Amino acid sequence: MYKRLTGIALSALMAGAAAASPAAAQDVEIGAVMPLTGDLADFGESDTKGVELAVQEINDAGGVLGQELGLSVADTRTSPQAGVDAAKKLVNVQGVAGLVGALSSGVTIPIAKSVSSQAGVPQISNASTSPTITHLEDNGYLFRTVPSDQLQGVVLGNIVADEGLERVAAMYVNNAYGEGLATVFKKQFEKRGGTVTAMLPYEKGKASYRGELSNAADGNPEALLLVGYPQNGITILRQALEEGYFDQFIMTDGMKTPKVVEAIGGQYLADTIGSTPTAFDTAGAKHFTKAYEKAYGNLPPKPFIDTAYDATYLLALAMQAAGTTDGAKVRDALHDVANPPGVEVGPGEWAKALEALKNGNEVNYEGAAGPHDFDENGDVPGIIAHWTFTEDGGVKTIRKVQGGGA
Repeated sequence: MYKRLTGIALSALMAGAAAASPAAAQDVEIGAVMPLTGDLADFGESDTKGVELAVQEINDAGGVLGQELGLSVADTRTSPQAGVDAAKKLVNVQGVAGLVGALSSGVTIPIAKSVSSQAGVPQISNASTSPTITHLEDNGYLFRTVPSDQLQGVVLGNIVADEGLERVAAMYVNNAYGEGLATVFKKQFEKRGGTVTAMLPYEKGKASYRGELSNAADGNPEALLLVGYPQNGITILRQALEEGYFDQFIMTDGMKTPKVVEAIGGQYLADTIGSTPTAFDTAGAKHFTKAYEKAYGNLPPKPFIDTAYDATYLLALAMQAAGTTDGAKVRDALHDVANPPGVEVGPGEWAKALEALKNGNEVNYEGAAGPHDFDENGDVPGIIAHWTFTEDGGVKTIRKVQGGGA
């Protein structure tokens, strides 16, 4: 079962659910809180397909707790309040046993604080990288399948220094993701001898960022670090080029999409320095790519699709291992199924996992995006890619750097 919950559909569900318990909708169901609209809509649709693919594979190989795994998807609109509303409806109306998402840290954090941690529903973000999440008071219910920006910011600072840049200005979206990543980058870049000439937050939804760009250009920086999302990031890049403020850019995971180079032109972005969480080319990664392309066509060069897929597998494995959808027991089982020891299972190996658990063995999931060895904070180790845009509109990985979690 798979449902996308539009505003109309959600209203109808709420009207008809007053006399029913939350779990009555379906015994084994998870929810995905995804940005189908708003700043991160370019990532939301593809990440949702990662969740759908995992659900389909799990159901084809036996389901969870002897039942079909259900999925409902709700739109966060890349907005904190809309995200909280979407999560509340999934938890309180649909009675989901776990949540995948959100993408933006600025949406994931309020969902964790006011919904999942309060209702006792495990939540795994596949894309939220803010260092703030590590020590968030979430009663242990928030996990993530991407490394903290404590890692990405350090690696990016080293990459930029290694590329020979000495003076950089930073503009970042004014939320937990933008501020956290820019701050870690600044610390590491300056540790390597560089200078960050400006640290400027920007607000989403403006028609012009020329004032911020003018301030960022003061101090003779050689490049602009842009930590943001495509919808407003494209406007910033276009105005930076039109006004002659910058012609060299540094970007992070939130801007790694062909949509950016299509809008600006590859000839203007071929010198881009980018960073993003990524995975090595393992058997699990190959299975995921092959299965995705069979189901949907070419795998787009965007981050967080594989981590959404892995988050879904982990929630399902934890429910199966716990023998229940009880939130506290699933939360505790997540540490067991993600970490050694245990029978190693990977993408597409749901039947193997069921057999191992049936025989009384523990399992250790090694995902499409790599291992997800959750620490006590729900954080994982990670791999960061150095990427760039190409003149023909593509995205090219230059190298990969492995490191520990935050």
